[in-house]
Amino acid sequence: MPDSIQVAALYHFTPFDDPAALKEPLAAAAEAAGAKGTILLAPEGINGTIAASPEGIAAVLDHIRTIPGCAEFDVKYSSAATMPFNRLKVRLKREIVTMGQPQVDPTASVGRYVDPMDWNALIADPDTIVIDTRNDYEVSIGQFEGAVDPETESFRDFPKWFRDHREELLSGKKKVAMYCTGGIRCEKSTSFLRGEGVEDVFHLKGGILKYLETVPEAESLWHGECFVFDQRVSVKHGLALGSYGQCFACRQPLSQEEMQSADYAAGVSCPHCIDKRNDEQRARYAERQKQQRLAKERGEKHIGAGLENAASDDLQLSDGGWEANFPGGLSPDTGTQEGGD
Repeated sequence: MPDSIQVAALYHFTPFDDPAALKEPLAAAAEAAGAKGTILLAPEGINGTIAASPEGIAAVLDHIRTIPGCAEFDVKYSSAATMPFNRLKVRLKREIVTMGQPQVDPTASVGRYVDPMDWNALIADPDTIVIDTRNDYEVSIGQFEGAVDPETESFRDFPKWFRDHREELLSGKKKVAMYCTGGIRCEKSTSFLRGEGVEDVFHLKGGILKYLETVPEAESLWHGECFVFDQRVSVKHGLALGSYGQCFACRQPLSQEEMQSADYAAGVSCPHCIDKRNDEQRARYAERQKQQRLAKERGEKHIGAGLENAASDDLQLSDGGWEANFPGGLSPDTGTQEGGD
């Protein structure tokens, strides 16, 4: 049976004088369309991921196109067998992707876009340095051949990392190629590098997701899987469902092998956090796990509060999908944590 749920990841940088005035009409349109997920509105634009029937997605996107400055915007589609989010949220934020660099303006200057079919030639060029702008837990399950991993915990860390390592990164290199999950982080990271005086900056148009959708696996320079911020956890070439689960005590993606570890207890602990949580925390996780199991047996939804208590016996996110585990990361490319902006 084909997947019946369409997932749309969208973003657009455009100035909004009054984002708050856009919130209620957008929320009403999304509710009427049966959409779930999260959409951010900020003075710099719009960003989010929603899921609904194809007709519902079309209705929400049609509404967004009526917003001044949003006649055209970037959208990436995928599908899911079941609804990957539990509810709809439309939120106001200071940034739609949090970098903490107010001088960065993607509407004024960004790197040059590279089509997925041209990406391999660029990153194979010895004059090119390839930089992964994602966070450490994302990079851990897959990246492009030869890419530099900044080992950052938050996108906010990226500017300092680049400034600290600029000399060694650019030594002997003429071009900088950057990529992220869906493209939005690169809008800011390439704009940031341009502001730092780096001229030959490129980024993968549509991000990893568009590359995996477009480039045949036999020709691919991508290794591993791509982390996504919803109940699927990861996707592979062709955007097929990946093999990873997730620990809802620490947010880390988990391989099948890690989920067989003695340190793994669904919703309670994993090899990454077994030594980083105390007995009291694990007891809270276990209680939430129990309540979710009981709610599921009763045919009810158990919506809990935030990261510290997030858990699920069937490795599915709760409290609005990926937002429970990435509270401030309100799209596949936000890469922030609660309070991060």
